[in-house]
This record gives sequence, C-alpha cells and structure tokens, in this order.
Amino acid sequence: MFRITSLLSSAVLVLAVSTPAIGMSAKDGTVSPEEATSNQSNHFQTSFLKRQVDQNMSVGRAISSIAGHYPQDVVSIVDIALDTYPDQYREIIFAAISSQPSSTEEIVQLAIEKEVSSCPNIVQLAIMAEPTYVDFVVQAAAVATPEELNEIVRVAVLTQPDAADSIVQTLSQEHPNKIVDIMTSALNAVPFVGEYVVDALLAVFPNDAKTVVETAVRESSQQREQVIRILATAQHAGVKDDKLKEYALAAGLSEEDFDSAINN
Repeated sequence: MFRITSLLSSAVLVLAVSTPAIGMSAKDGTVSPEEATSNQSNHFQTSFLKRQVDQNMSVGRAISSIAGHYPQDVVSIVDIALDTYPDQYREIIFAAISSQPSSTEEIVQLAIEKEVSSCPNIVQLAIMAEPTYVDFVVQAAAVATPEELNEIVRVAVLTQPDAADSIVQTLSQEHPNKIVDIMTSALNAVPFVGEYVVDALLAVFPNDAKTVVETAVRESSQQREQVIRILATAQHAGVKDDKLKEYALAAGLSEEDFDSAINN
C-alpha cells in the first residue's frame, strides 16, 4: 500500500535534498531559489498525481483519494491535474468538490482562470457536485466573470431551482445595481420561484420593494397564480396595500386583476 505521512512533508523532503543544487543554480544566475523551489514542488506533485492515477485507474478516483487523505492539498492537486489532464476537467472538478466541499470556491475560481470550459459550464458542474455550496459557486463565478452574470444566474437556478431564492439573494447583495437583471434571469429560467425570490430580496432590501415587486410581477404576469403568491408574499413582508397596488399597476397588472389577486 502506497503510504506517505504527508503530501507536503514529502515535498519538503524532496526540496531539502535538492537544496545544494538549487543554490548552485542560483549562483550561476540561471534561476532564482524561489523559482527552483516552485519547480521542484510542482514536479513532485505532478509525479505523485500520476502515480495515484495509475494506481486508481482514474483521475477522478485519484483526486478523491488524495482529497480524503490530504484535504489541505486538494486545491494545489486540482491545479496540477487540470494542467496534466485538461480533457478530463469534468471528472477532476466533480471529484474534488464532492470530496472536499469546503474548497469549492477556490476550485471554481481555479477552473475559470484556467479556462478549461465556459464559466456557466463550470458553474453547472460545481453545483451538481455539491448543491449545498451553490452560493459559493455563483459568488466565485460572478467575481471571475461579471460580464456573464445573467447566464450564471440562469444556469445556477436551472441546476438547483430549490436554491433560487438564495442564489438571487447572494448575487444581489454582491451586485446591488443588478437586482433587476438578476431577478429577470432567474424568473425567466424558473417562473415558479417568484414568491421565494421576492421574500429573500425584501428581507435584505426592504427599501427596494418597488423594484423587487414590480420586476417580479412583470416577469410573472402570464402566470396568475404566481402573481397572487408574489403579492401575498410582499404583503406578508410588510409592503402596504396602497404601495403594493402602485407597484403592481406600474408592472402592467390591471386594477381588476390586482383586486382579484389581493382578495383571492
């Protein structure tokens, strides 16, 4: 059985043995000690990973095994794995996040930086690997590629509709000037989450009730039951009836439909 007390301690051992060579190389001016140390460490980790892949017959199983024994090293191993086996990025990311969910955000950032696939594809893969860390996934993705915010919302909500309220709330807090775009993307993707999205947003943006309610009603106007639930949710959150009516009519709801929804 392959046994090492610690992945990093072994790397240190390799580096210690190589120290004289590093010093001579640095004196010759060919490479700095820091660069040599980094190269040695990368070489060790790459060799270690390849041995594990050979033993486990799969890069995904190798990543899972390493993550289980050396959780503190999972991000650096994923870094090496994505460079060494780029075509197997799906297996690498899924295995790493499934095995070590607490590193989800760093793994997503790393995969996006390396451009192993499109940002929305990485978001979908990461959420599928560990749905409970969806907020960390969308947050990392939106920071890395803010220009793809709408698509990130759409893919995330479709992949994990039960977390739509949390997704929208998290991203709206990070990008408050994009609340309308975020809501529109979410409600167009999964219309039945309107009431939950409204509830989540009014909890953190009570002063933006006009924007939240108008957007929700407008995007759900073709689904009467959803409009009724959205208005009831806003009512329950403390929005006064006169303001609620003002927002609903501004969003295109007729006065008759509003009265019917409120009295339903």
